[in-house]
Amino acid sequence: VQDEAGHGLYLYSATETLGITRNELIHQLQTGKAKYSSIFNYPTLTWADMGAIGWLVDGAAIVNQQSLRRTSYGPYSRAMVRICKEESFHQRQGYEIMSKMSNGTPEQQEMAQDALNRWWWPSLMMFGPQDSDSAHTSNAMKWKIKRETNDDLRQLFVDRTVKQADLIGLEIPDPKLKWNPETKHYDFGEIDWEEFWEVVNGNGFCNKVRINNHINAHAEGQWVREAALAYAEKTQNGV
Repeated sequence: VQDEAGHGLYLYSATETLGITRNELIHQLQTGKAKYSSIFNYPTLTWADMGAIGWLVDGAAIVNQQSLRRTSYGPYSRAMVRICKEESFHQRQGYEIMSKMSNGTPEQQEMAQDALNRWWWPSLMMFGPQDSDSAHTSNAMKWKIKRETNDDLRQLFVDRTVKQADLIGLEIPDPKLKWNPETKHYDFGEIDWEEFWEVVNGNGFCNKVRINNHINAHAEGQWVREAALAYAEKTQNGV
């Protein structure tokens, strides 16, 4: 949790170099103007979800973030270097949890497979809409903000993860998944894009809960921010 909070601070700091304030960014988040990763709007139900999230969610994030280390925007690129190192640890930890459970008792095996079943498709959605439906991919690629498209990154994730699942005896929940000898990639089924857009537009399983929790936590933590600011001012003034 501490690592993930730090990642948010890195990226807010990078965004502030564009001339927007932290308070403005938080206001945009809390009012729904700013988007955040769709994956955070799904509930965690069992301990196995901890493993699935580390393995799949952080694994998907790493695929995207490794590409963004080469983004043309320097502050963002530099933030990605440290973030990738920390996410790699999270991914390995999650995969180890899933490996242990998939080789454990029948109940643990069932729990691990259930977590994979529930988190597989949301993880694929993390790469964003199809390239044909992405409003920003064209310019982002032209300006080298993005170095690979959504669909290319999603395919890379699938190719990596299918092999990892096979190694620990878990089955990807996609009956259309198959190796394509011509493309040298895995073909996979259609993502539920209706669900994707519902979540992106604030109508997912946990959207409202997540935002309300953020608003409450931000309000309850105001005294901490004020105390830290007062201490910093006293320190600067030599008090």
